[in-house]
Amino acid sequence: MSGDPIQTPCTANRPEPFPTSLTALLGIRVPVIQAPIGSFSCPALAAAVSQAGGLGTLALSWDSLSGCREKISATQAATQAPFGVNLVLAWEQADRLNACLDAGVRIVSFFWGDASRYISRTHKAGAKAIVAVGSTEEARRAYSAGADAIVCQGFEAGGHVRGTTGSVALIPAVVDAVASIPVVAAGGFADGRGLAAALALGASGVWMGTRFSASAESLAHPEFKKHLVRAGESDTEYLSLFDGGWPNAPHRVLRSSTTDAWNEAGRPKAGCRPKEGQEIGYTAGGKVILRYDDTPPTAGMRGDWEACALYAGQSAGLVRDIESAGSIVDDIVREAQETILSLARATSSLG
Repeated sequence: MSGDPIQTPCTANRPEPFPTSLTALLGIRVPVIQAPIGSFSCPALAAAVSQAGGLGTLALSWDSLSGCREKISATQAATQAPFGVNLVLAWEQADRLNACLDAGVRIVSFFWGDASRYISRTHKAGAKAIVAVGSTEEARRAYSAGADAIVCQGFEAGGHVRGTTGSVALIPAVVDAVASIPVVAAGGFADGRGLAAALALGASGVWMGTRFSASAESLAHPEFKKHLVRAGESDTEYLSLFDGGWPNAPHRVLRSSTTDAWNEAGRPKAGCRPKEGQEIGYTAGGKVILRYDDTPPTAGMRGDWEACALYAGQSAGLVRDIESAGSIVDDIVREAQETILSLARATSSLG
C-alpha cells in the first residue's frame, strides 16, 4: 500500500513559506501539488509532500471503499498537514467521494468529466473542490459549477492528457477565463524555474506528476525511476495505445519496445496490434499484465517492466535524480525563490 516507511522529515533548512492565493485556499505553505500519478501514489508520498508544505495527493479512483479508507487513515497518521485525494470521473465516483469525505478528507480533485454534482457534495462536507481541465471551455464550466480552483493541464503532461494546447498558451487563457479563483499549472513543470514561469503566466501554483514519479517514496518500479532520470524531453509520445481499462483516453508515455513495435507495424487498431494479448508480467498482487494494458510498472512487479505503459511528461528531461519527496519540494521552492529574485535584480539593473 505504501512505498518506503513513512518518516517525519527534518524541517531544518526548509525554505521560507511561499504564499499565493492557492496556498491561502488550501492551507499549505508552498504552491506545489503532487499530481495523483495513479498507481505510483501512496500514503508515504502524499504525506512527505504535505509535510514539506506542499499538497500531497492520493489517487483513489480505482480503490475499494475499504482501500480508500485505509490509505486515508495511513496518510492522516503520518501528517497533520492538508492532503488531497483525486477521483477520475470516467467512472462513477459518488460512493468513493462519500467515503473520502466521511474519512475527513477536505481537499478533493476531479479529472476527466463533469464534476458538477460532485462539487456540490464536496462543499456540503466543508471540503474544497479542485477540477483539472484541458481547455478554457472546460475551465468555464468547472468555474460555473463552483470549483474552488482549476488545474490547467497542458499538452506536455504525462499520463492521461485532457487537452491539446501547450501550457504557455493555455495557462494565461484559463487564468483570464476564471480570474477570481486560483489556477494551477500542469504539464511540463518539474523544477523551480517552472514554478516561477507558471506564476509569471498568472497561475498560483504548480501540479507535478513526472517529477514525483521519480521520488524515493513513489511506488513506481525502481528501474522505471532510473529510466525517467535517463530520459530526455523528446523521448515521449502522445498516443491512444494503452487501453486495457481506460479506453479512448489519449496519454503521454516514454517510448518503449511496445510503442516501437506498434509504430513499426503502422499503428494498427486494437485487435491487430503486434503481440496483442501477450502476458508481459504480474503486479505485486499477482494480477496479470497484458501488453497494451494501461497498467504502469510498479514496485514489486515481476516481468517486463519496460513493455508496460511508461507514463511520463515532456518534463522528464528535467528529472535528473531520485530524491525524497520532501527534498524535491524544498528544491523546487528554493529554486523558484532564487529565480524570482534573480529576475527582479535583472529588471532593476535595466532601470
